[in-house]
Amino acid sequence: MWFSVTTLLLLAVLATAQNKLINEPKVFCYYNGKDTIREEWLLEALPFCTHLIYGYAAIDPYNSCLVPVDDMFDCDHGRGHYRGIISLKEQFPGLKILLSIGFHKDWNEPLEKYLTVLETHYTRSQFVNSAYALLRKYGFDGLDLAWQFPQSAPKPSQEEVQVWWLKYKKIFTRESIPDPKADEHKEEFTALVRDLEYTFRAKNLELGLTVLPHVNTTAYLDVPLLIDNLNYVHLAAFDQQTPLRNPKEGDYAAPIYEPEGRVAGNSIEAKVNYWLANQTPSNKIILGIPTYGRAWRLSENSNTTGIPPIKTDGAYMPQFFSDSNGRFRWPDICAMLPSAANPNATFTKVDQDSATTGRFGVYGFQKPNHQGNGKPGIWMSYEDPESTSNKAAYAKAKGLGGVAIFDLYNDDFAGRCNGLLFPILKAASQRS
Repeated sequence: MWFSVTTLLLLAVLATAQNKLINEPKVFCYYNGKDTIREEWLLEALPFCTHLIYGYAAIDPYNSCLVPVDDMFDCDHGRGHYRGIISLKEQFPGLKILLSIGFHKDWNEPLEKYLTVLETHYTRSQFVNSAYALLRKYGFDGLDLAWQFPQSAPKPSQEEVQVWWLKYKKIFTRESIPDPKADEHKEEFTALVRDLEYTFRAKNLELGLTVLPHVNTTAYLDVPLLIDNLNYVHLAAFDQQTPLRNPKEGDYAAPIYEPEGRVAGNSIEAKVNYWLANQTPSNKIILGIPTYGRAWRLSENSNTTGIPPIKTDGAYMPQFFSDSNGRFRWPDICAMLPSAANPNATFTKVDQDSATTGRFGVYGFQKPNHQGNGKPGIWMSYEDPESTSNKAAYAKAKGLGGVAIFDLYNDDFAGRCNGLLFPILKAASQRS
């Protein structure tokens, strides 16, 4: 009897500890190995990460196998970055390191291979077996599927909705699906995830799904059937508006709640509620937070207040690096803001009350200069430590499993703003 009672008590303690571990908020840190960060700076970030998602892997279009994007960079016969990143676990034994595939970093044509690999039992098996072998060879703790499904067409701007809504109402009731076999691919992706989970189970490898922006979730993801086979799902609920997709209208890129009068569904709340309504345990949902902003070029028709949505003229190109989609890293945004070191800055963060900032996010703008230097105007929706803290607090209040930082390289890893390294990551981890 003594042995039975003691055993039961021990099992109860272990179960309690396990449940506590499962329910502990997670901080997933995405890191593209090609965006090399000096080791001493990376070591500064890792105490704030429970998981490191290392990217990126790809699909070989000739045999449907999982392969590195650049084997001369990552593999043993090259520079050995896989081994190097896994060696970090010696200093951080609690850190889990997963390999990520896709995330629009796999440019090895044809991109249709992400659909082709789903279509037969043979190609799915090729992928599953190669993924298992690659993870085991290098010691990764699992695989993150940032699967490159076809993107939906941009939703109409506010002006287009107002003009054409009555005539073309049916067009806007559903996002366009650029895939005539979407229903089949939906079933086949479910089968792939099931096969991966079954194969990974014996070695306790984790399997996660990153839902990329502008993927039609209803068309491609059977959430109730997928979720039991996934350890987590990352909602990359940002880039809802980008200069590439919405060149004529700048707006909040990642609002928590939907601003009045906007296209339905372009908010964190809408995406989280969709997954919750489809039988997803809240502790499996991880909220994605970007470490960058999107910038539009102001036009003659832009209003002078900067209040979104605002008429624009495509992407505002950063001068310090090339990005056709107007993407600015946080330290580059920080350098544009007025400060003691930069008192003459003309880029202004709009002073909103904290309730508004918490609901929709941060934006700033600079009016065009017509008095001499001809500088174009800029309007930008971005993340800073304050907005990041608000999103982490939202995730905690909703009972979500944690946050995911996209990504470490775009954070201020060198402390250029105020000497603090990785301020966005740290703001997220302190509120999660």
